[in-house]
Amino acid sequence: QVQLVESGGGLVQAGGSLRLSCAASGRTIGTYVMAWFRQAPGKEREFVAAISRGGGSSNYADSVKGRFTISRDNAKNTVYLQMNNLNPEETAVYYCAARNGEVLLRIASSYDYWGQGTQVTVSS
Repeated sequence: QVQLVESGGGLVQAGGSLRLSCAASGRTIGTYVMAWFRQAPGKEREFVAAISRGGGSSNYADSVKGRFTISRDNAKNTVYLQMNNLNPEETAVYYCAARNGEVLLRIASSYDYWGQGTQVTVSS
């Protein structure tokens, strides 16, 4: 199986930006749809963004559209999430996920592999 490790989380002020990375090992990510989810304390895991296997298509939650950008570099076996103009409500653990197949799904249970998450804290 593929192993996923997130990095880049931390503390940022409202209105600031962060760039998260998801490094994969064990398998090449070119065969997977990749996605980012987040989970705030006491809330369900929420879809953030997904990207197709070749990087030609992407899908975003309405709440982040226009502010977040998902990208991938298959040669580096890495997926990124650029987050701009962050607000405190987006404080959460952010998870990288991968699924077999080619459809950019938004349901967490449809993903086959998960990282352990990276904490993002946005202060007001």
